[in-house]
Amino acid sequence: MSRKLSAPEVSAMLAEQMQSLAGELLRGGQKHGNEWKAGSVAGEPGNSLSVCLSGAKKGRWKDFAAGIGGDPLDLIAACLTGDDLKDAFKWACNWLGISNETVEIRRAEIQQKAEANKAEAEEQAQRRVMRARDFWMAAQSDITGTPVAAYLHGRGIDLQELGHAPGALRFAPAQYCKEIDAPLPAMLAAITNLEGRCVAVHQTWLSQHGGQWTKAKLELPKKVLGGFRGSCIRLRKGAAGTALKQVSPDETVAIGEGIETCLSVALACPDLRILAAISLANLGTIRLPDAARNVLILADRDSSPQAQQGLEKAVAQHIQAGRSVSVAMPPKGQKDFNDALK
Repeated sequence: MSRKLSAPEVSAMLAEQMQSLAGELLRGGQKHGNEWKAGSVAGEPGNSLSVCLSGAKKGRWKDFAAGIGGDPLDLIAACLTGDDLKDAFKWACNWLGISNETVEIRRAEIQQKAEANKAEAEEQAQRRVMRARDFWMAAQSDITGTPVAAYLHGRGIDLQELGHAPGALRFAPAQYCKEIDAPLPAMLAAITNLEGRCVAVHQTWLSQHGGQWTKAKLELPKKVLGGFRGSCIRLRKGAAGTALKQVSPDETVAIGEGIETCLSVALACPDLRILAAISLANLGTIRLPDAARNVLILADRDSSPQAQQGLEKAVAQHIQAGRSVSVAMPPKGQKDFNDALK
């Protein structure tokens, strides 16, 4: 029975054919003296990656831009097998003559695997969207007299003063909470895209404390089910009373982060169309109709560098989209407009 070759032995055998190996793995590269040069492990032209072809360091390589390197097996792993050394060892043995597997075959397998992974990720994302919609459809649409209305009232938001409750808000008597592995009452908010399709659901778990409904005492009392980048919670149509896609050029679209902040502004400025972005990062990425020319950002008063940078980025994104942008902040000493309302 023949002895199985070790990794160092296979690596040494590869080093003896390093120019051929480098030429096959890094086809966009070129030989420069004692080295094979390429842009990266992807094999495009360039000089960032260098492979030693002869001498004491024959077979050693370094990608100076990425800060990676090693022996011939490491190069195969980086180029072909997603850093899987076991798979790289198998491919190296094949390349040295044990079988007829080629770079093309390996890269085709990698492409097929990547496409399969992408399809699976898309399917999982679609399942999350469907699950979010199911939760939304099962929740109570009339929130009058529910813990949701009581919670908002405790935050200074009287829905009767708004004339009607936002259609985006619903009440779920028993919404599963992973943090405690049990259901809790919750305020659900539909997150919709520009076309008006529900793509995710915002969850705020509630509980009673001293007879008052508040956010549940959880590490994360709020959570979004599904991806929401570019989408928003539609809380107020304003004086126009039209769908978001029908916004007029002379109308102002107000965008804030949280539901409570946005509803507080709705009480003070009922004629404004108001959208909740859910997060600071989404303030500037919400998709608006081309006709939307005026944006009012309802910013929290947060002096941290991260918050300042996020706000500046949001303003820049809307300006880049050709919109006029104003920023409103609560009075000094108040974190957000809900604090100011209370």
